[in-house]
This record gives sequence, structure tokens and C-alpha cells, in this order.
Amino acid sequence: MEDFYRLQRRLLLATGLVALISVPIVAVTFNLSVAGSVFVGACAGLLYVRLLARSVANLSEQSRGLGRFQLVVPTLLVVGAAKLPQLDLLPAFLGFLLYKPALILQHVFDS
Repeated sequence: MEDFYRLQRRLLLATGLVALISVPIVAVTFNLSVAGSVFVGACAGLLYVRLLARSVANLSEQSRGLGRFQLVVPTLLVVGAAKLPQLDLLPAFLGFLLYKPALILQHVFDS
């Protein structure tokens, strides 16, 4: 389990670093509104990865599968972006997906 917790910490750190690099680049390239949407999406992505890791850590012989609670995060992000005029849907969703490059980087560095 110690290896899993180490991997979890590294993945969360890598996701945070990808977000910290991406948000200023988006702010310079586009504007602060789009960068704010990417930042909100990246925070939602971090929360999603954390909830997913917690569900995986709680797996046992008796459990039948992963919990579905982490699916609330992208749903709330999309609903929030649709309802709030300050959030743009596409940048927020792309910010949410920033955990994917972190996963790829983790795999590259582990190989």
C-alpha cells in the first residue's frame, strides 16, 4: 500500500504542476477569464483524481467495484459552467482533463 500512496502523491503533484504551468500560459495566450475557467477545471480534476484514488484505496475483497461518487465532480463542473456566466465550458473541461498529461508523464518517468 505504501507504493500506492507514493504513486498517489506523485500523481497529485504532477497534476498540480501541469495546472500551474498551463494556467499562466493560457492567461498570456488568451485572457484571464479563460485562464480562470481552466483553473477551476484543473481544481475539479485534482478533486476527481483524489476521490478516485480514495475509492481505489478502499477496494477490498467484499467490495464489488469503484464508487460512483467521483462522477459527481465532472457533472457539477459542466452544470456550473452552463449556469455561471463567468465560466466557459470548453476551457473548464480542458482544465479538468489536465490530469491526463500528468498520468502520461508519470508513466514516462516510471519507465
